[in-house]
Amino acid sequence: MEHDLCVVILGDYVQRTIEFLESSVAVKAKFGFGQSHDLYYRSGMGVLLTPIVVKQTLALEELQGKRMAVDGNGELYQFLALIRLRDGSPLMDSHDRVTSHLLGLFYRTTRLITDYQMKLTFVFDGEPPALKSAEIARRRSIKQKYDAEHAEAVQAGNLARAYSKATMTSRLSRAMVEEAKELLRLMGIPVVQAPSEGEAQASHMAATGSVWAAASKDYDCLLFGAPRLLRFLTISGKEFLPSKGVFRAITPELVDAGAMLRHYGITRQQLIDLAILIGTDFNDGIKGIGPKKALKLVHDCGSIENMPPEIRDALGSGVAEIREIFLRPQVTDDYCIEFTPPDLDNVIRFLCDERGFSRERVTAALERTYR
Repeated sequence: MEHDLCVVILGDYVQRTIEFLESSVAVKAKFGFGQSHDLYYRSGMGVLLTPIVVKQTLALEELQGKRMAVDGNGELYQFLALIRLRDGSPLMDSHDRVTSHLLGLFYRTTRLITDYQMKLTFVFDGEPPALKSAEIARRRSIKQKYDAEHAEAVQAGNLARAYSKATMTSRLSRAMVEEAKELLRLMGIPVVQAPSEGEAQASHMAATGSVWAAASKDYDCLLFGAPRLLRFLTISGKEFLPSKGVFRAITPELVDAGAMLRHYGITRQQLIDLAILIGTDFNDGIKGIGPKKALKLVHDCGSIENMPPEIRDALGSGVAEIREIFLRPQVTDDYCIEFTPPDLDNVIRFLCDERGFSRERVTAALERTYR
């Protein structure tokens, strides 16, 4: 049976309806994607530096032709979180395979290439550092909690709450990542496999001049040594705040690491110490210490070793190991940024024949991008 479908973004009330799909499609079979979509999801990963970050808001036209290393895992999580049906269910094909990540990846990437001639290289995570295991376990427990709350909201018929809770339940499997890599390769877009953290590899590529900037929403790139961090690589975007169930408008932001460090008169190592005080993916930080207080401590004391005993005791003995993760991350120079001619027939096979995407819309996007 066919239905008129749209993906509706809901807060505590219906805030905005955005058409993502064809006006008439088979449920869990043939999906299209509205060109107006461009959303970000606030997942809370990485260090929280927002109150002290020195940033510059950019228009996309200012990024025309730029080479960037994109945090691939982060991008896929954004799409998995937000491209959903009214009850928060992810989009799927006729074989019950999730397709939300592929929809977002294909249409956003083709728009950025078509309209702004961007040269994007996607970097994907490898094995996480051992110290990240506690954070990974914490995220799993949070997802389990939101899974239960999503189910309760669906049963109660509260679609606004169901959608909001569902954004916190996204799971990115290895199979999904491999699908994304295959699609990018078919599109002629370079893919780099990081040995460990993708943000570290993207930052290394920016630091060595292979790309102009690391593109990620996470400030961790600054700790990993990216000279430039581009956040919110989005077209007329909105960011969803699940704790409030609302959207806010966002535009691309550029953080120049050198300018920010000079502004505060600190070094990169001191910025890392500041982050450790707040809490990173590798430690919990100290309750009651936020970015501004941490900045003052770094200014006053210079380093964690010179801070009061109660602070050093609260952080424990792992400070040096966390510093090493950021200062000397596992990265590789064994990569090649080469843009190759797209395999258009196989893109159509991959998306349309195998996953039920709209042939008309996929073909139109390819013709715009590669004509």
